Amino acid sequence: CDKPLAMTAREAQHVAHVVRETGTPFMSASSLRFVPDIVALRAELPTLGDIHLATTICGNELVYYGIHALSMYYGVFGGGAISCRNVGQPGRNIVRVRFQGDRDLVLMVAEPEYMRAGYQINLYGTKAWRSVMPDLTDLYYYLQEQFMRLLQTGQEPVPVEEEVEVIAVLEAAKRSRQEDREVAVSEMYTRNKTASHPRIAGF
Repeated sequence: CDKPLAMTAREAQHVAHVVRETGTPFMSASSLRFVPDIVALRAELPTLGDIHLATTICGNELVYYGIHALSMYYGVFGGGAISCRNVGQPGRNIVRVRFQGDRDLVLMVAEPEYMRAGYQINLYGTKAWRSVMPDLTDLYYYLQEQFMRLLQTGQEPVPVEEEVEVIAVLEAAKRSRQEDREVAVSEMYTRNKTASHPRIAGF
């Protein structure tokens, strides 16, 4: 399933429920989390010490493309998002995402009139810093490689529940800017309970 899995956490949860209920082999993920630079960065974590601050950046719309920037973080650290505070402006998102484990991520996503597209992740450790602009050569090869592995072995490269959380974070980031407040990621799972999702229901 191409990214994003859904535009809201509730819709993403519905997809995840169908996946688990039916036992369907399933994968949805940004290709950025599988590029060699990001895989290598995760392996390098022990040399950086404790990491309490990180930033990720990319261009274009917050959900459709911001998922790439956020997924680089998830590819390195995994999940555990608690809340979002977006202090940006329309088309220019500056989001502090608070995670379990005493770590804050600053997610910056700006649309084309404000910033040229590109991807970057920065980690600030107690022993060392790392800044990576991932090489996008053969970008989709690595994504397809993971999908083929799923078909061959049944092992999920990314649990669908983690992709639900990614969508919830992006939705909370949008809600934070709209309402000018810190938004708990958990709120995204309880909003619009009575809404119908005919497209998702037919998935």
